[in-house]
Amino acid sequence: MSSTRLIYGFHALTAKLRQDPDAIKEILVDGSRQDVRMRDLMKLAEFHGVRMIESDGRRLDGMLPGARHQGVIACIEGGRKMAHLDDVLDTLEEPAFLLVLDGITDPRNLGACLRVADAAGVHAVIAPKDRAAGLTDVAAKTACGAAESVPYVMVTNLARTLRELKERDIAVIGAAGEAENSLYAADWPQASAWVLGAEGEGMRRLTRENCDQMVRIPHYGMVESLNVSVAAGVCLFEARRRRK
Repeated sequence: MSSTRLIYGFHALTAKLRQDPDAIKEILVDGSRQDVRMRDLMKLAEFHGVRMIESDGRRLDGMLPGARHQGVIACIEGGRKMAHLDDVLDTLEEPAFLLVLDGITDPRNLGACLRVADAAGVHAVIAPKDRAAGLTDVAAKTACGAAESVPYVMVTNLARTLRELKERDIAVIGAAGEAENSLYAADWPQASAWVLGAEGEGMRRLTRENCDQMVRIPHYGMVESLNVSVAAGVCLFEARRRRK
């Protein structure tokens, strides 16, 4: 028997309707919402032939206790699948562009990083299976649809994975506040994997040792560190700017 899962929020549902509408079994909507966002979502669902069921806020709250579902919940056919790194890399038609997260345990930070990765055109986000946030409903909600569009690869041994990336001629670049080289002064090839650790703790020693180089984001104020999703955005968009 195939499994099902729930996704919620306007961004996530809109992204799913545009990318994979056949996977949506039905969408439950709060009948008291008649605003523009709801009408646009209903038009998109109708266009793709997705069944809409009018419900009420209390029932939706009961389906996802504590979640900010915004009055829309979709039942999706099949569980969320983890991507395999080789499958991603073997099908690329351009130099690899990857984000590696080490020690990111907050699902909201993961979701924000996925959203940034999607905006920057990253091919995949890689994280270790231990000391890492899974792709939970909270992470997916924060990602605003990017959890459905950006492959999320969880690996058993992150240090070994970084070595395998280097064997594929993908430069591994770590971002850390104590690095000597500035992000804007450093050079790197187009095929690159950007490694970021959690705010405060940073990346693990073995992860750091497997980076080809370390760079820092220049700071001009009193704050010593950035949230990981903000730091990822700065690094990824600078890398995107330099890609041909």
